Amino acid sequence: IALIKYMGKTNAADNSPCNSSLSYTLDHLRTFVRLQQDDNLTSDQWAALKRSDLRPIELSEKGRSKFLNHFQFLKEEFLIPGFFQIESANNFPSDCGLASSASSYAALTVTAHQWALQNKTISEPKTTSQLAFLSKKGSGSSCRSLYSPWAMWSKFAVEPVELPYAQLKHQVILCDESIKTVSSSDAHKQVLTSDLFFNRPERAEERLVDLKLAFSRSDWARAFQICWNEFWDMHVLFHTSKPAFMYMNSGSQMALTLLLKHWELNGDGPLVTMDAGSNIHLLYRPDQTEVYNSLRDLFSQSFSVWTDEGYIAKK
Repeated sequence: IALIKYMGKTNAADNSPCNSSLSYTLDHLRTFVRLQQDDNLTSDQWAALKRSDLRPIELSEKGRSKFLNHFQFLKEEFLIPGFFQIESANNFPSDCGLASSASSYAALTVTAHQWALQNKTISEPKTTSQLAFLSKKGSGSSCRSLYSPWAMWSKFAVEPVELPYAQLKHQVILCDESIKTVSSSDAHKQVLTSDLFFNRPERAEERLVDLKLAFSRSDWARAFQICWNEFWDMHVLFHTSKPAFMYMNSGSQMALTLLLKHWELNGDGPLVTMDAGSNIHLLYRPDQTEVYNSLRDLFSQSFSVWTDEGYIAKK
């Protein structure tokens, strides 16, 4: 989950970002990929990986084509011959603002690399940095998914970042689990039409410096304010693009109001952020177990919630 957002590209062909971004990797939210070479196939095929612990998944024709095109790119890079049956699925919902594309492309890149090593089509393993660069070709933000817990992606490179908070607890308030009507790829294009995009890259770069400083000083309240301002900055770009569109819904706004009141009353709480979707991510320090439990119980009365312990259906 990015706390400083990647939104807007300088080069769509290789997913070059307009600004640097900072993300915390959610290791419990994962994509699983299975590759099976099949001599009877005349092209690569994709199907949902079906397993009791994984969520049902469907890819649109456009999404399937993009995923298979990235695999073709990886086959050429890793000298992989023939055609494959590709199966993949997540243990979390897809296409609703939980970074399923980032996770999926990172997983496909790593799996193809493992296949190439096992079948000796390449002799030397790629570095994590090299794999991140290859993964970025399919999904820009996927390059951050190869690092944990913190990753910073600039215009030139992606790299791990040492910050004091290495073990955060995580929840997602699922305000809408349906497939987004505007994809993240389309959002990257449309935000460029907003009058407010002017100086957006500079605002994000300044917040990145401020957030790293706040973390280094263990100034959690300042970090909350920076993260809050950053996701609102991004969503206002959606609201003011041409044509305008919205991911936030009434549930999102209700939950955000409750979270803001919690901070006002207690002077403490989780970091709050949203990606390109309706759902709300919460990050807690390890010493915030009590508030983690109380907010989980509060929000599960009105929403389904993803937690470190798993999925909790709305009560």
